[in-house]
Amino acid sequence: MHNFTLLALTLLPAICRAQTSPIDVRDATISSLHTSLFSGLTTCRGIVSAFLARIERFDSHVNAIITLNPDALSIADSLDDSLSQGNATGLLFCIPILLKDNYDALPMPTTGGCLALNSSTPTQDGPIVSAFRRAGAVILGKTNLHELALEGLSVSSLGGQTVNPYDFSRTPGGSSGGTGAAVASSFAVFGTGTDTVNSLRSPASANNLFSFRPTRGLISRAGVIPVSYTQDTLGAIGRCLMDIATALTVMSSVGYDPADNATSAIPPSILSTDYTT
Repeated sequence: MHNFTLLALTLLPAICRAQTSPIDVRDATISSLHTSLFSGLTTCRGIVSAFLARIERFDSHVNAIITLNPDALSIADSLDDSLSQGNATGLLFCIPILLKDNYDALPMPTTGGCLALNSSTPTQDGPIVSAFRRAGAVILGKTNLHELALEGLSVSSLGGQTVNPYDFSRTPGGSSGGTGAAVASSFAVFGTGTDTVNSLRSPASANNLFSFRPTRGLISRAGVIPVSYTQDTLGAIGRCLMDIATALTVMSSVGYDPADNATSAIPPSILSTDYTT
């Protein structure tokens, strides 16, 4: 019995190391990360740390990130606590995402890429950001965009010029080019954007990604810097169709929002749609 106990104690560090092996974030999907997390191969902190390390190593080349969320690791720790208690719920549990920097998300400023708005911090999350948090997502930070989303080059007075990670001489698309370049660089599983003319589909096309422009009114636009009431929509950009379908399911779950009357036109039956099917 004594020898068996010593053997078990000797093996314990090796077992622990195996359970927290480093995550390769390149081409990671919601499914692949959940498989590693729920099988005990990694932790939420391990996943979030791996994405933050990749941003730190490579963003100087593509210039896609405006700011990082200082609470990202503490959020990951709280999700690990929930997982240990058997409370791991939500379609996006511990999935690292990025937001275009025209979405309100505490505690970060919402700048629209404009230097004059560098200290403009919202008082609350936008409804779509709240939906992401309820689904368990970890918001890593904010991405660059064409200033105030007014053109398609993804250059701003605060964030500078974002470049295409496949070819630095080519456009990352816009105005959500920071999100497109970031997702193509595997800085997050997916990211959000806005589309007034072509600003979700252009970065997806330029960066070999998937996106969608939803029906106006399907997703509340409250808590996002506006451009055009009649044309603005919100969406996601990701590396695979299943991931952005999951994002759409979460984003559309907000339903009717009195802060965006366009949402009143959507039939209530649509709100429970699972777009992954």
